[in-house]
Amino acid sequence: MSAYLGEIAALMTSLAFSLTSTMFTLAGRRVGSTTVNRIRLILAVLLLSLIHWIWLGSLLPLKADPQRWLWLGLSGIVGLVLGDAFLFQAFVWIGPRLSMLMMSLAPVIASLVAWIFLGETLTLGQIGGIALTLSGIAWVVLERGSNRQSPNRDYLRGILFGLGGATGQALGLVLAKNGLSGGFSPISANLIRMLTAATTLWAITIFQRQARSAFVHLNANHRAIWFLMAGTVTGPLIGVSLSLFAVQQSAVGVASTLMALPPVFLLPISYIVFKERFGWGAVAGTFVAMAGVALLFLV
Repeated sequence: MSAYLGEIAALMTSLAFSLTSTMFTLAGRRVGSTTVNRIRLILAVLLLSLIHWIWLGSLLPLKADPQRWLWLGLSGIVGLVLGDAFLFQAFVWIGPRLSMLMMSLAPVIASLVAWIFLGETLTLGQIGGIALTLSGIAWVVLERGSNRQSPNRDYLRGILFGLGGATGQALGLVLAKNGLSGGFSPISANLIRMLTAATTLWAITIFQRQARSAFVHLNANHRAIWFLMAGTVTGPLIGVSLSLFAVQQSAVGVASTLMALPPVFLLPISYIVFKERFGWGAVAGTFVAMAGVALLFLV
């Protein structure tokens, strides 16, 4: 059993992020996606600072050089402020299952961006993985047409916002690469990203004079507070910690593939929690997309 601790941790990471997306969807449908994004960044910074203090002995990575702060800060703004703004609204419109499936495009987009702008090469197998992922996602998105329901406006906007979320995450990862060079701690990097994102988003919120309204919305719906807290614990605290352990204890390709499985875990969760009904085409397309992600990481 101990030989597979890394793989088990990677699977548990997928489950943790599946629960996170579920909690944030439930919160967002009660108080709005903007409020969720604002509050969860504060909670995430507090939790990550605690983790940073326990593991590395300081609340903040103040010894990191300015260049790291620049790249990781930009990564946080692009990925966590802009990208997650799209993602959290997609949660509200189309639910966590389809939103997280669209997020499986993030490694595809990141690979293409790195290929075009950073000169990284793509093998034939990786190109096949990209094609397979795109095919699986297209199958799921178009499967709605096999029902006798025409896609409504929220569905189409949700798909586009899910794509926006994936693009933001992908560009954020590419930007973070420079800040992670030289064996810099991923925990410190994650905290810098979260702290910069929280500072930027709340500066905008205060400028727009919406700081008070964010807390008023939460105060009016106490269940949303619990969903937000649960989502923050399962994501930045449990999910991030498990992902770091998984990468440390197993091959990166295997861990990355297993950590890309939230769309699979969200099939039964969406069916039970959100009463979402979908055909076998959606299930098959999800597994095809996951096979493409696996091919992208493992070849």
